[in-house]
Amino acid sequence: MKRTHNLFTALLMQVICVAGLHAQQLEKLHEGNQVSIRGMALPNDSVAWVSGSKGSVALSVDSGKTWQWQTIEGDEKLDFRSIAAFSDSVAVVVSAGSPAVILRTVDRGASWTKVYEDDRDSIFFDGISFWDDSTGLAFGDPIGGLMQLLTTSDGGQTWSNISEEAAVKLLKGEAGFAASGTGIRTLGDGSVWIGTGGSKARLWYSYNYGRSWTPYNVPIEQGGNSQGIFSIAVTTDKKVIAVGGDYVNDRNNNNVIQLSANGSVWKAPRSRLSGYKSGVEVIGETQQVIATGTSGTDFSTDDGETWKNISDISLNVVRSSPSGNLVLLAGGDGKVYRLIF
Repeated sequence: MKRTHNLFTALLMQVICVAGLHAQQLEKLHEGNQVSIRGMALPNDSVAWVSGSKGSVALSVDSGKTWQWQTIEGDEKLDFRSIAAFSDSVAVVVSAGSPAVILRTVDRGASWTKVYEDDRDSIFFDGISFWDDSTGLAFGDPIGGLMQLLTTSDGGQTWSNISEEAAVKLLKGEAGFAASGTGIRTLGDGSVWIGTGGSKARLWYSYNYGRSWTPYNVPIEQGGNSQGIFSIAVTTDKKVIAVGGDYVNDRNNNNVIQLSANGSVWKAPRSRLSGYKSGVEVIGETQQVIATGTSGTDFSTDDGETWKNISDISLNVVRSSPSGNLVLLAGGDGKVYRLIF
C-alpha cells in the first residue's frame, strides 16, 4: 500500500509540473508608440521603468497597467538600451552608440541630469548593473582591445573609467551586445559576470567589483558578428544561464543556451530553446527561468534544464522584480507584456 501511495504521489507531482509548464501566458499591457524597448528595471512589485529608441523612457507605478511616457529633451536621437532603477523616483539610463551618455533622475523623470558623456566615435555601451543603491558598473565594446568599464560608488551621480586598470583584453571581433542590457549581472558580494560574443563567446567573471577578471570559454553559437552571448542570468547560488545564438537567424535553436554551476564548466540543457534569445531572467529566488527574443518566449521550472515555448511574440527584454511577483517583457512598437502565472 505504501509503495502504491508513493507511486501515486510521484505521478501526481509529475502531472503538476507538466501542467505548470503550460500555465504561463503573456498579457498585453501596452503597444503602439513605435519605440523599440530594450532597457527595463523593476525595483519592486509596483514600479517599472523601460527605455529605448528615440530618447524614450517610461515609468509605471501600478505594475505596468499604465505608463508615463516621455522623450528626454535634447536626446531624441539617442537609444537608451540600458536602465537601472532604485525606486519610482531614482533611475539611471545609458545610451548605446556614440555619443555615450548616462543620465540620472531623482524626480520620476521630470528632469534628467547628464552625469557622464563620451563622444569617441568607437564608444558603445552594452549594459549597466548595480550591486546596491550606491555601487554600480557599466560595460561597453572594446577600444584599443580593452573592454570599456565605468564604475560608480554614489548611485550613478559620478562615474570613473577603470578600463585601463581592469585591463579586460578582448580578442579581435569579440564584443558585448546591447540587445537587452542584461549581458551584465551583479550580486551583492562584489561578484559580476559579463557575457561576450562575435568572434569569441566568453563569460568574464570578477569577484572584487570589477577590479580584476577571469575569462571562461562558453560553447554557445559564436564566430560571426551576430552570434554569441546576448544575456546572462545568475541564480542566488551562482548558477549561470547564458543565452543568445544568432539574431540574424533567430529561428535557429542549435546551441543557443548553455548552463554552468560555476561559470567555468558548461553544458547544454536537456531540452532546447525555441530559437535566439536576447533576454533571460531568474524569477525571484525560485527555479523558474524565462527567456525571450524575436523568436518568442520560453519558460523553465527547473533552473533552465527543460523548456516550454509559451509565446511566439517577438520581444527583446524580460525582467523580474526581486520578489518574483512581477515579471514584464518588452520589445518593438512599445510592446509591454506581463507574465501571468
